[in-house]
Amino acid sequence: MTAAQGRSIRDRLLVGRPVLNRVDELRGDEGRVAAFWADPSATVLVLYGDDVELQEASPIPTLRLAPTSTLGTVRPDAAFLLGLDGDAPVFGIVDDTPSADDGDVPSNRASLRQIGATLSARDSELITTTMALGNWHRTHPRCSRCGAATVIERAGWVRRCPVDDSLHFPRTDPAVIVLPIDPFSRVLLGRRIGWDQSWFSTLAGFVEPGESAESAVVREIAEEVGVEVDPATVQFMGSQPWPFPSSIMLGFHAFGRSNQEPKPDGEEIVEARWFTRDQLFEACESGEVKIPPRISIARHLIEAWYGEELPGQWSR
Repeated sequence: MTAAQGRSIRDRLLVGRPVLNRVDELRGDEGRVAAFWADPSATVLVLYGDDVELQEASPIPTLRLAPTSTLGTVRPDAAFLLGLDGDAPVFGIVDDTPSADDGDVPSNRASLRQIGATLSARDSELITTTMALGNWHRTHPRCSRCGAATVIERAGWVRRCPVDDSLHFPRTDPAVIVLPIDPFSRVLLGRRIGWDQSWFSTLAGFVEPGESAESAVVREIAEEVGVEVDPATVQFMGSQPWPFPSSIMLGFHAFGRSNQEPKPDGEEIVEARWFTRDQLFEACESGEVKIPPRISIARHLIEAWYGEELPGQWSR
């Protein structure tokens, strides 16, 4: 894999491409943040569970951003500053108010999983950041030291404990996602427990405390499928934020010696198979195998090995 190919996978990733000016230096300036909220061009993205609203009558999904004035002239504490889109301030906020309807999702709402592959880079960054921050605020309302309710500061990017004055920051959990490759250029794909019989993907797992990402790659492959890879061959390909609820996926290729039969652990992986390019083509064309959708970095790790973009109908 050449350096140019490594760069190309990062260029093709659909989630996490930077567009916004995140203005970190202004988050603690309450006057500027208030002015941003009052700006006539300011908008806010509302997160309902994992869903956002879309503009209607649009052939390509586009997020619906409401004027901040619809939520009042004063910024709610729970509204966090996402950044500037050009000169226009953009905020995010979580609305977990129980719905009065029968529980059906309104037709103009969708989740990142459903629309992420077709969003613009700007909308992708907006929904991903809103989900990541929103999930953190939902699950970390109290101080991890003393249990007191925390207060939101720095435009939604910090929570402070008023009792012990400790600061708490948004959580991001690093996980490795890896495509093992053998000397014959075959790749190893696995099927997780609970998945449909045709669903196959790369291997993945969280980086443990005190462990490098490269070490996690070697450990996860050995644990999940009993295959050894040479630590010196672990090759970083790109990363992708994955706010389900708070991960960042670190993508790798890793190379192992030949003639290793996979031994699925039965707890996470129930089936694992080696594929040549021809075998993967035949299995996917017949529908025997479905690979991850384009929104996932797993798809791009496979395409980087395969050598070209793969047909959409191969996706699960």
